[in-house]
Amino acid sequence: MTEPILFESWTGILRVLMVGTAAYAALVVMLRVSGKRTLSKMNAFDLVVTVALGSTLATVLLSKQVPLLEGVTGLALLIALQFVITFFSVRSDRVKRIVKSEPSLLLRDGTLLHDAMRRERVTAAEIDAAIRESGASDRSSVACVVLETDGSLSVIRQQKA
Repeated sequence: MTEPILFESWTGILRVLMVGTAAYAALVVMLRVSGKRTLSKMNAFDLVVTVALGSTLATVLLSKQVPLLEGVTGLALLIALQFVITFFSVRSDRVKRIVKSEPSLLLRDGTLLHDAMRRERVTAAEIDAAIRESGASDRSSVACVVLETDGSLSVIRQQKA
């Protein structure tokens, strides 16, 4: 016998509505309690945690095999681990180096740093786009371009004499 594709029962829909609302409310409360840092501007580590939270929420919502309390416990565990890692990363340089990458200089005094660009997999076109987005006219008007730990490009203009 095949599984229904569009509709199985009103009970299933009611379960998704009830469990989804409860799990979502629990997630919002836990994120508020854990602080702004839990889902701040993301680096690679934060992205992994955010994706894991979304995946866990979706599993709780749609899998009948995962009870609400187990799913909420999974969400709480991910948030608690994120809190612990960020707590120690601001207190320990060793933990910070493990969790976060360092910013990378990609352009200095209008000159592209090709080795750094290759290592970070950034093209000249991406750097030029960031320069234009910053309002600078071209590379010669820029002191440096930095690839930040969250993947964004920061443009620092030359100081006017």
